[in-house]
Amino acid sequence: MADGQNAPETEPVETVWDQNRARGDEASSSGTSGWSDGINGDWAVFAAIAAIAFVIGIVNALSGAQDAAWRGDSYDIGRRLFWELSSIIVILVLMPVLMLSVRRMHRTAGLGGRIGIGAIALLGFSALHIAGMVCLRKLMLWLAGSAYDFHFSIATVLYEFRKDAVTALLIGATLWLFESRRDLRQAAQEAHPAAPQEETLPDLIWLRDGTSRIRLAPRDIMWVASAGNYIEYSLADGTQHLIRGTLAGTESELARFAIVRVHRTRLANLDRVSSVEFKPSGDFELTFDNGKTLGGSRRYRPAVASLGGRAAPV
Repeated sequence: MADGQNAPETEPVETVWDQNRARGDEASSSGTSGWSDGINGDWAVFAAIAAIAFVIGIVNALSGAQDAAWRGDSYDIGRRLFWELSSIIVILVLMPVLMLSVRRMHRTAGLGGRIGIGAIALLGFSALHIAGMVCLRKLMLWLAGSAYDFHFSIATVLYEFRKDAVTALLIGATLWLFESRRDLRQAAQEAHPAAPQEETLPDLIWLRDGTSRIRLAPRDIMWVASAGNYIEYSLADGTQHLIRGTLAGTESELARFAIVRVHRTRLANLDRVSSVEFKPSGDFELTFDNGKTLGGSRRYRPAVASLGGRAAPV
């Protein structure tokens, strides 16, 4: 009996069941639409941080104005709102710098590399924020017929840097959480692809090896055999594919293709059987249209009874 003898070397893959897709050989991976999803996600994060920043800025301005009034100074809420909002506007303009820095840190494996990227990002963010804030205030007050003096000094720069460090840390931590969540969601989608939708074309079977997939038509399968913790697909062209799985699970998926169990450890594609020979013991031997043969046991003889052949003795 030639149960797939002289078959080429097998390769371990995973099975993915599919109802043939209308276009293309396989569904787009979660990363295919990652560009548009990433853009939309970044805008959502930006909008959330912007809303929180403006609320905090308004609250800070109101609190500062109230504190000043309690000390006997001028309430002057307009001026305090201008200081807060001018700073927030520059921070939001610099948000892409923080986003790119956090994303780069997230993709960097070493702790030293992450610290270096974070330090450079913090220094750059603070320098740009201070310069942008001063320029914006000078411009706006100049247009209003007034002037702005930053009172540049080491103490003033260090004061602004401390505030920038806290701001960058809070925004960076938020962006890091969003980035981690996005990676986890993408990993989950790759590990558990969405259930395929039914299409109008014939059914197909996908065998997946990591990120690559092999598409098979059920007609190409000759038989499937159990091989320990694996299932071995034997195809009409003589190739074989070793996948992870159980024969019972495979049997339930392939039954609709007339691929049925003919032995405790084997399934056979009845559509490719050209003849069946029943043995005196009740066992039988299937001959496929490519000349290969496969043995079956008497327990599963009813599965092939419709194929014909001489009756086996009782």
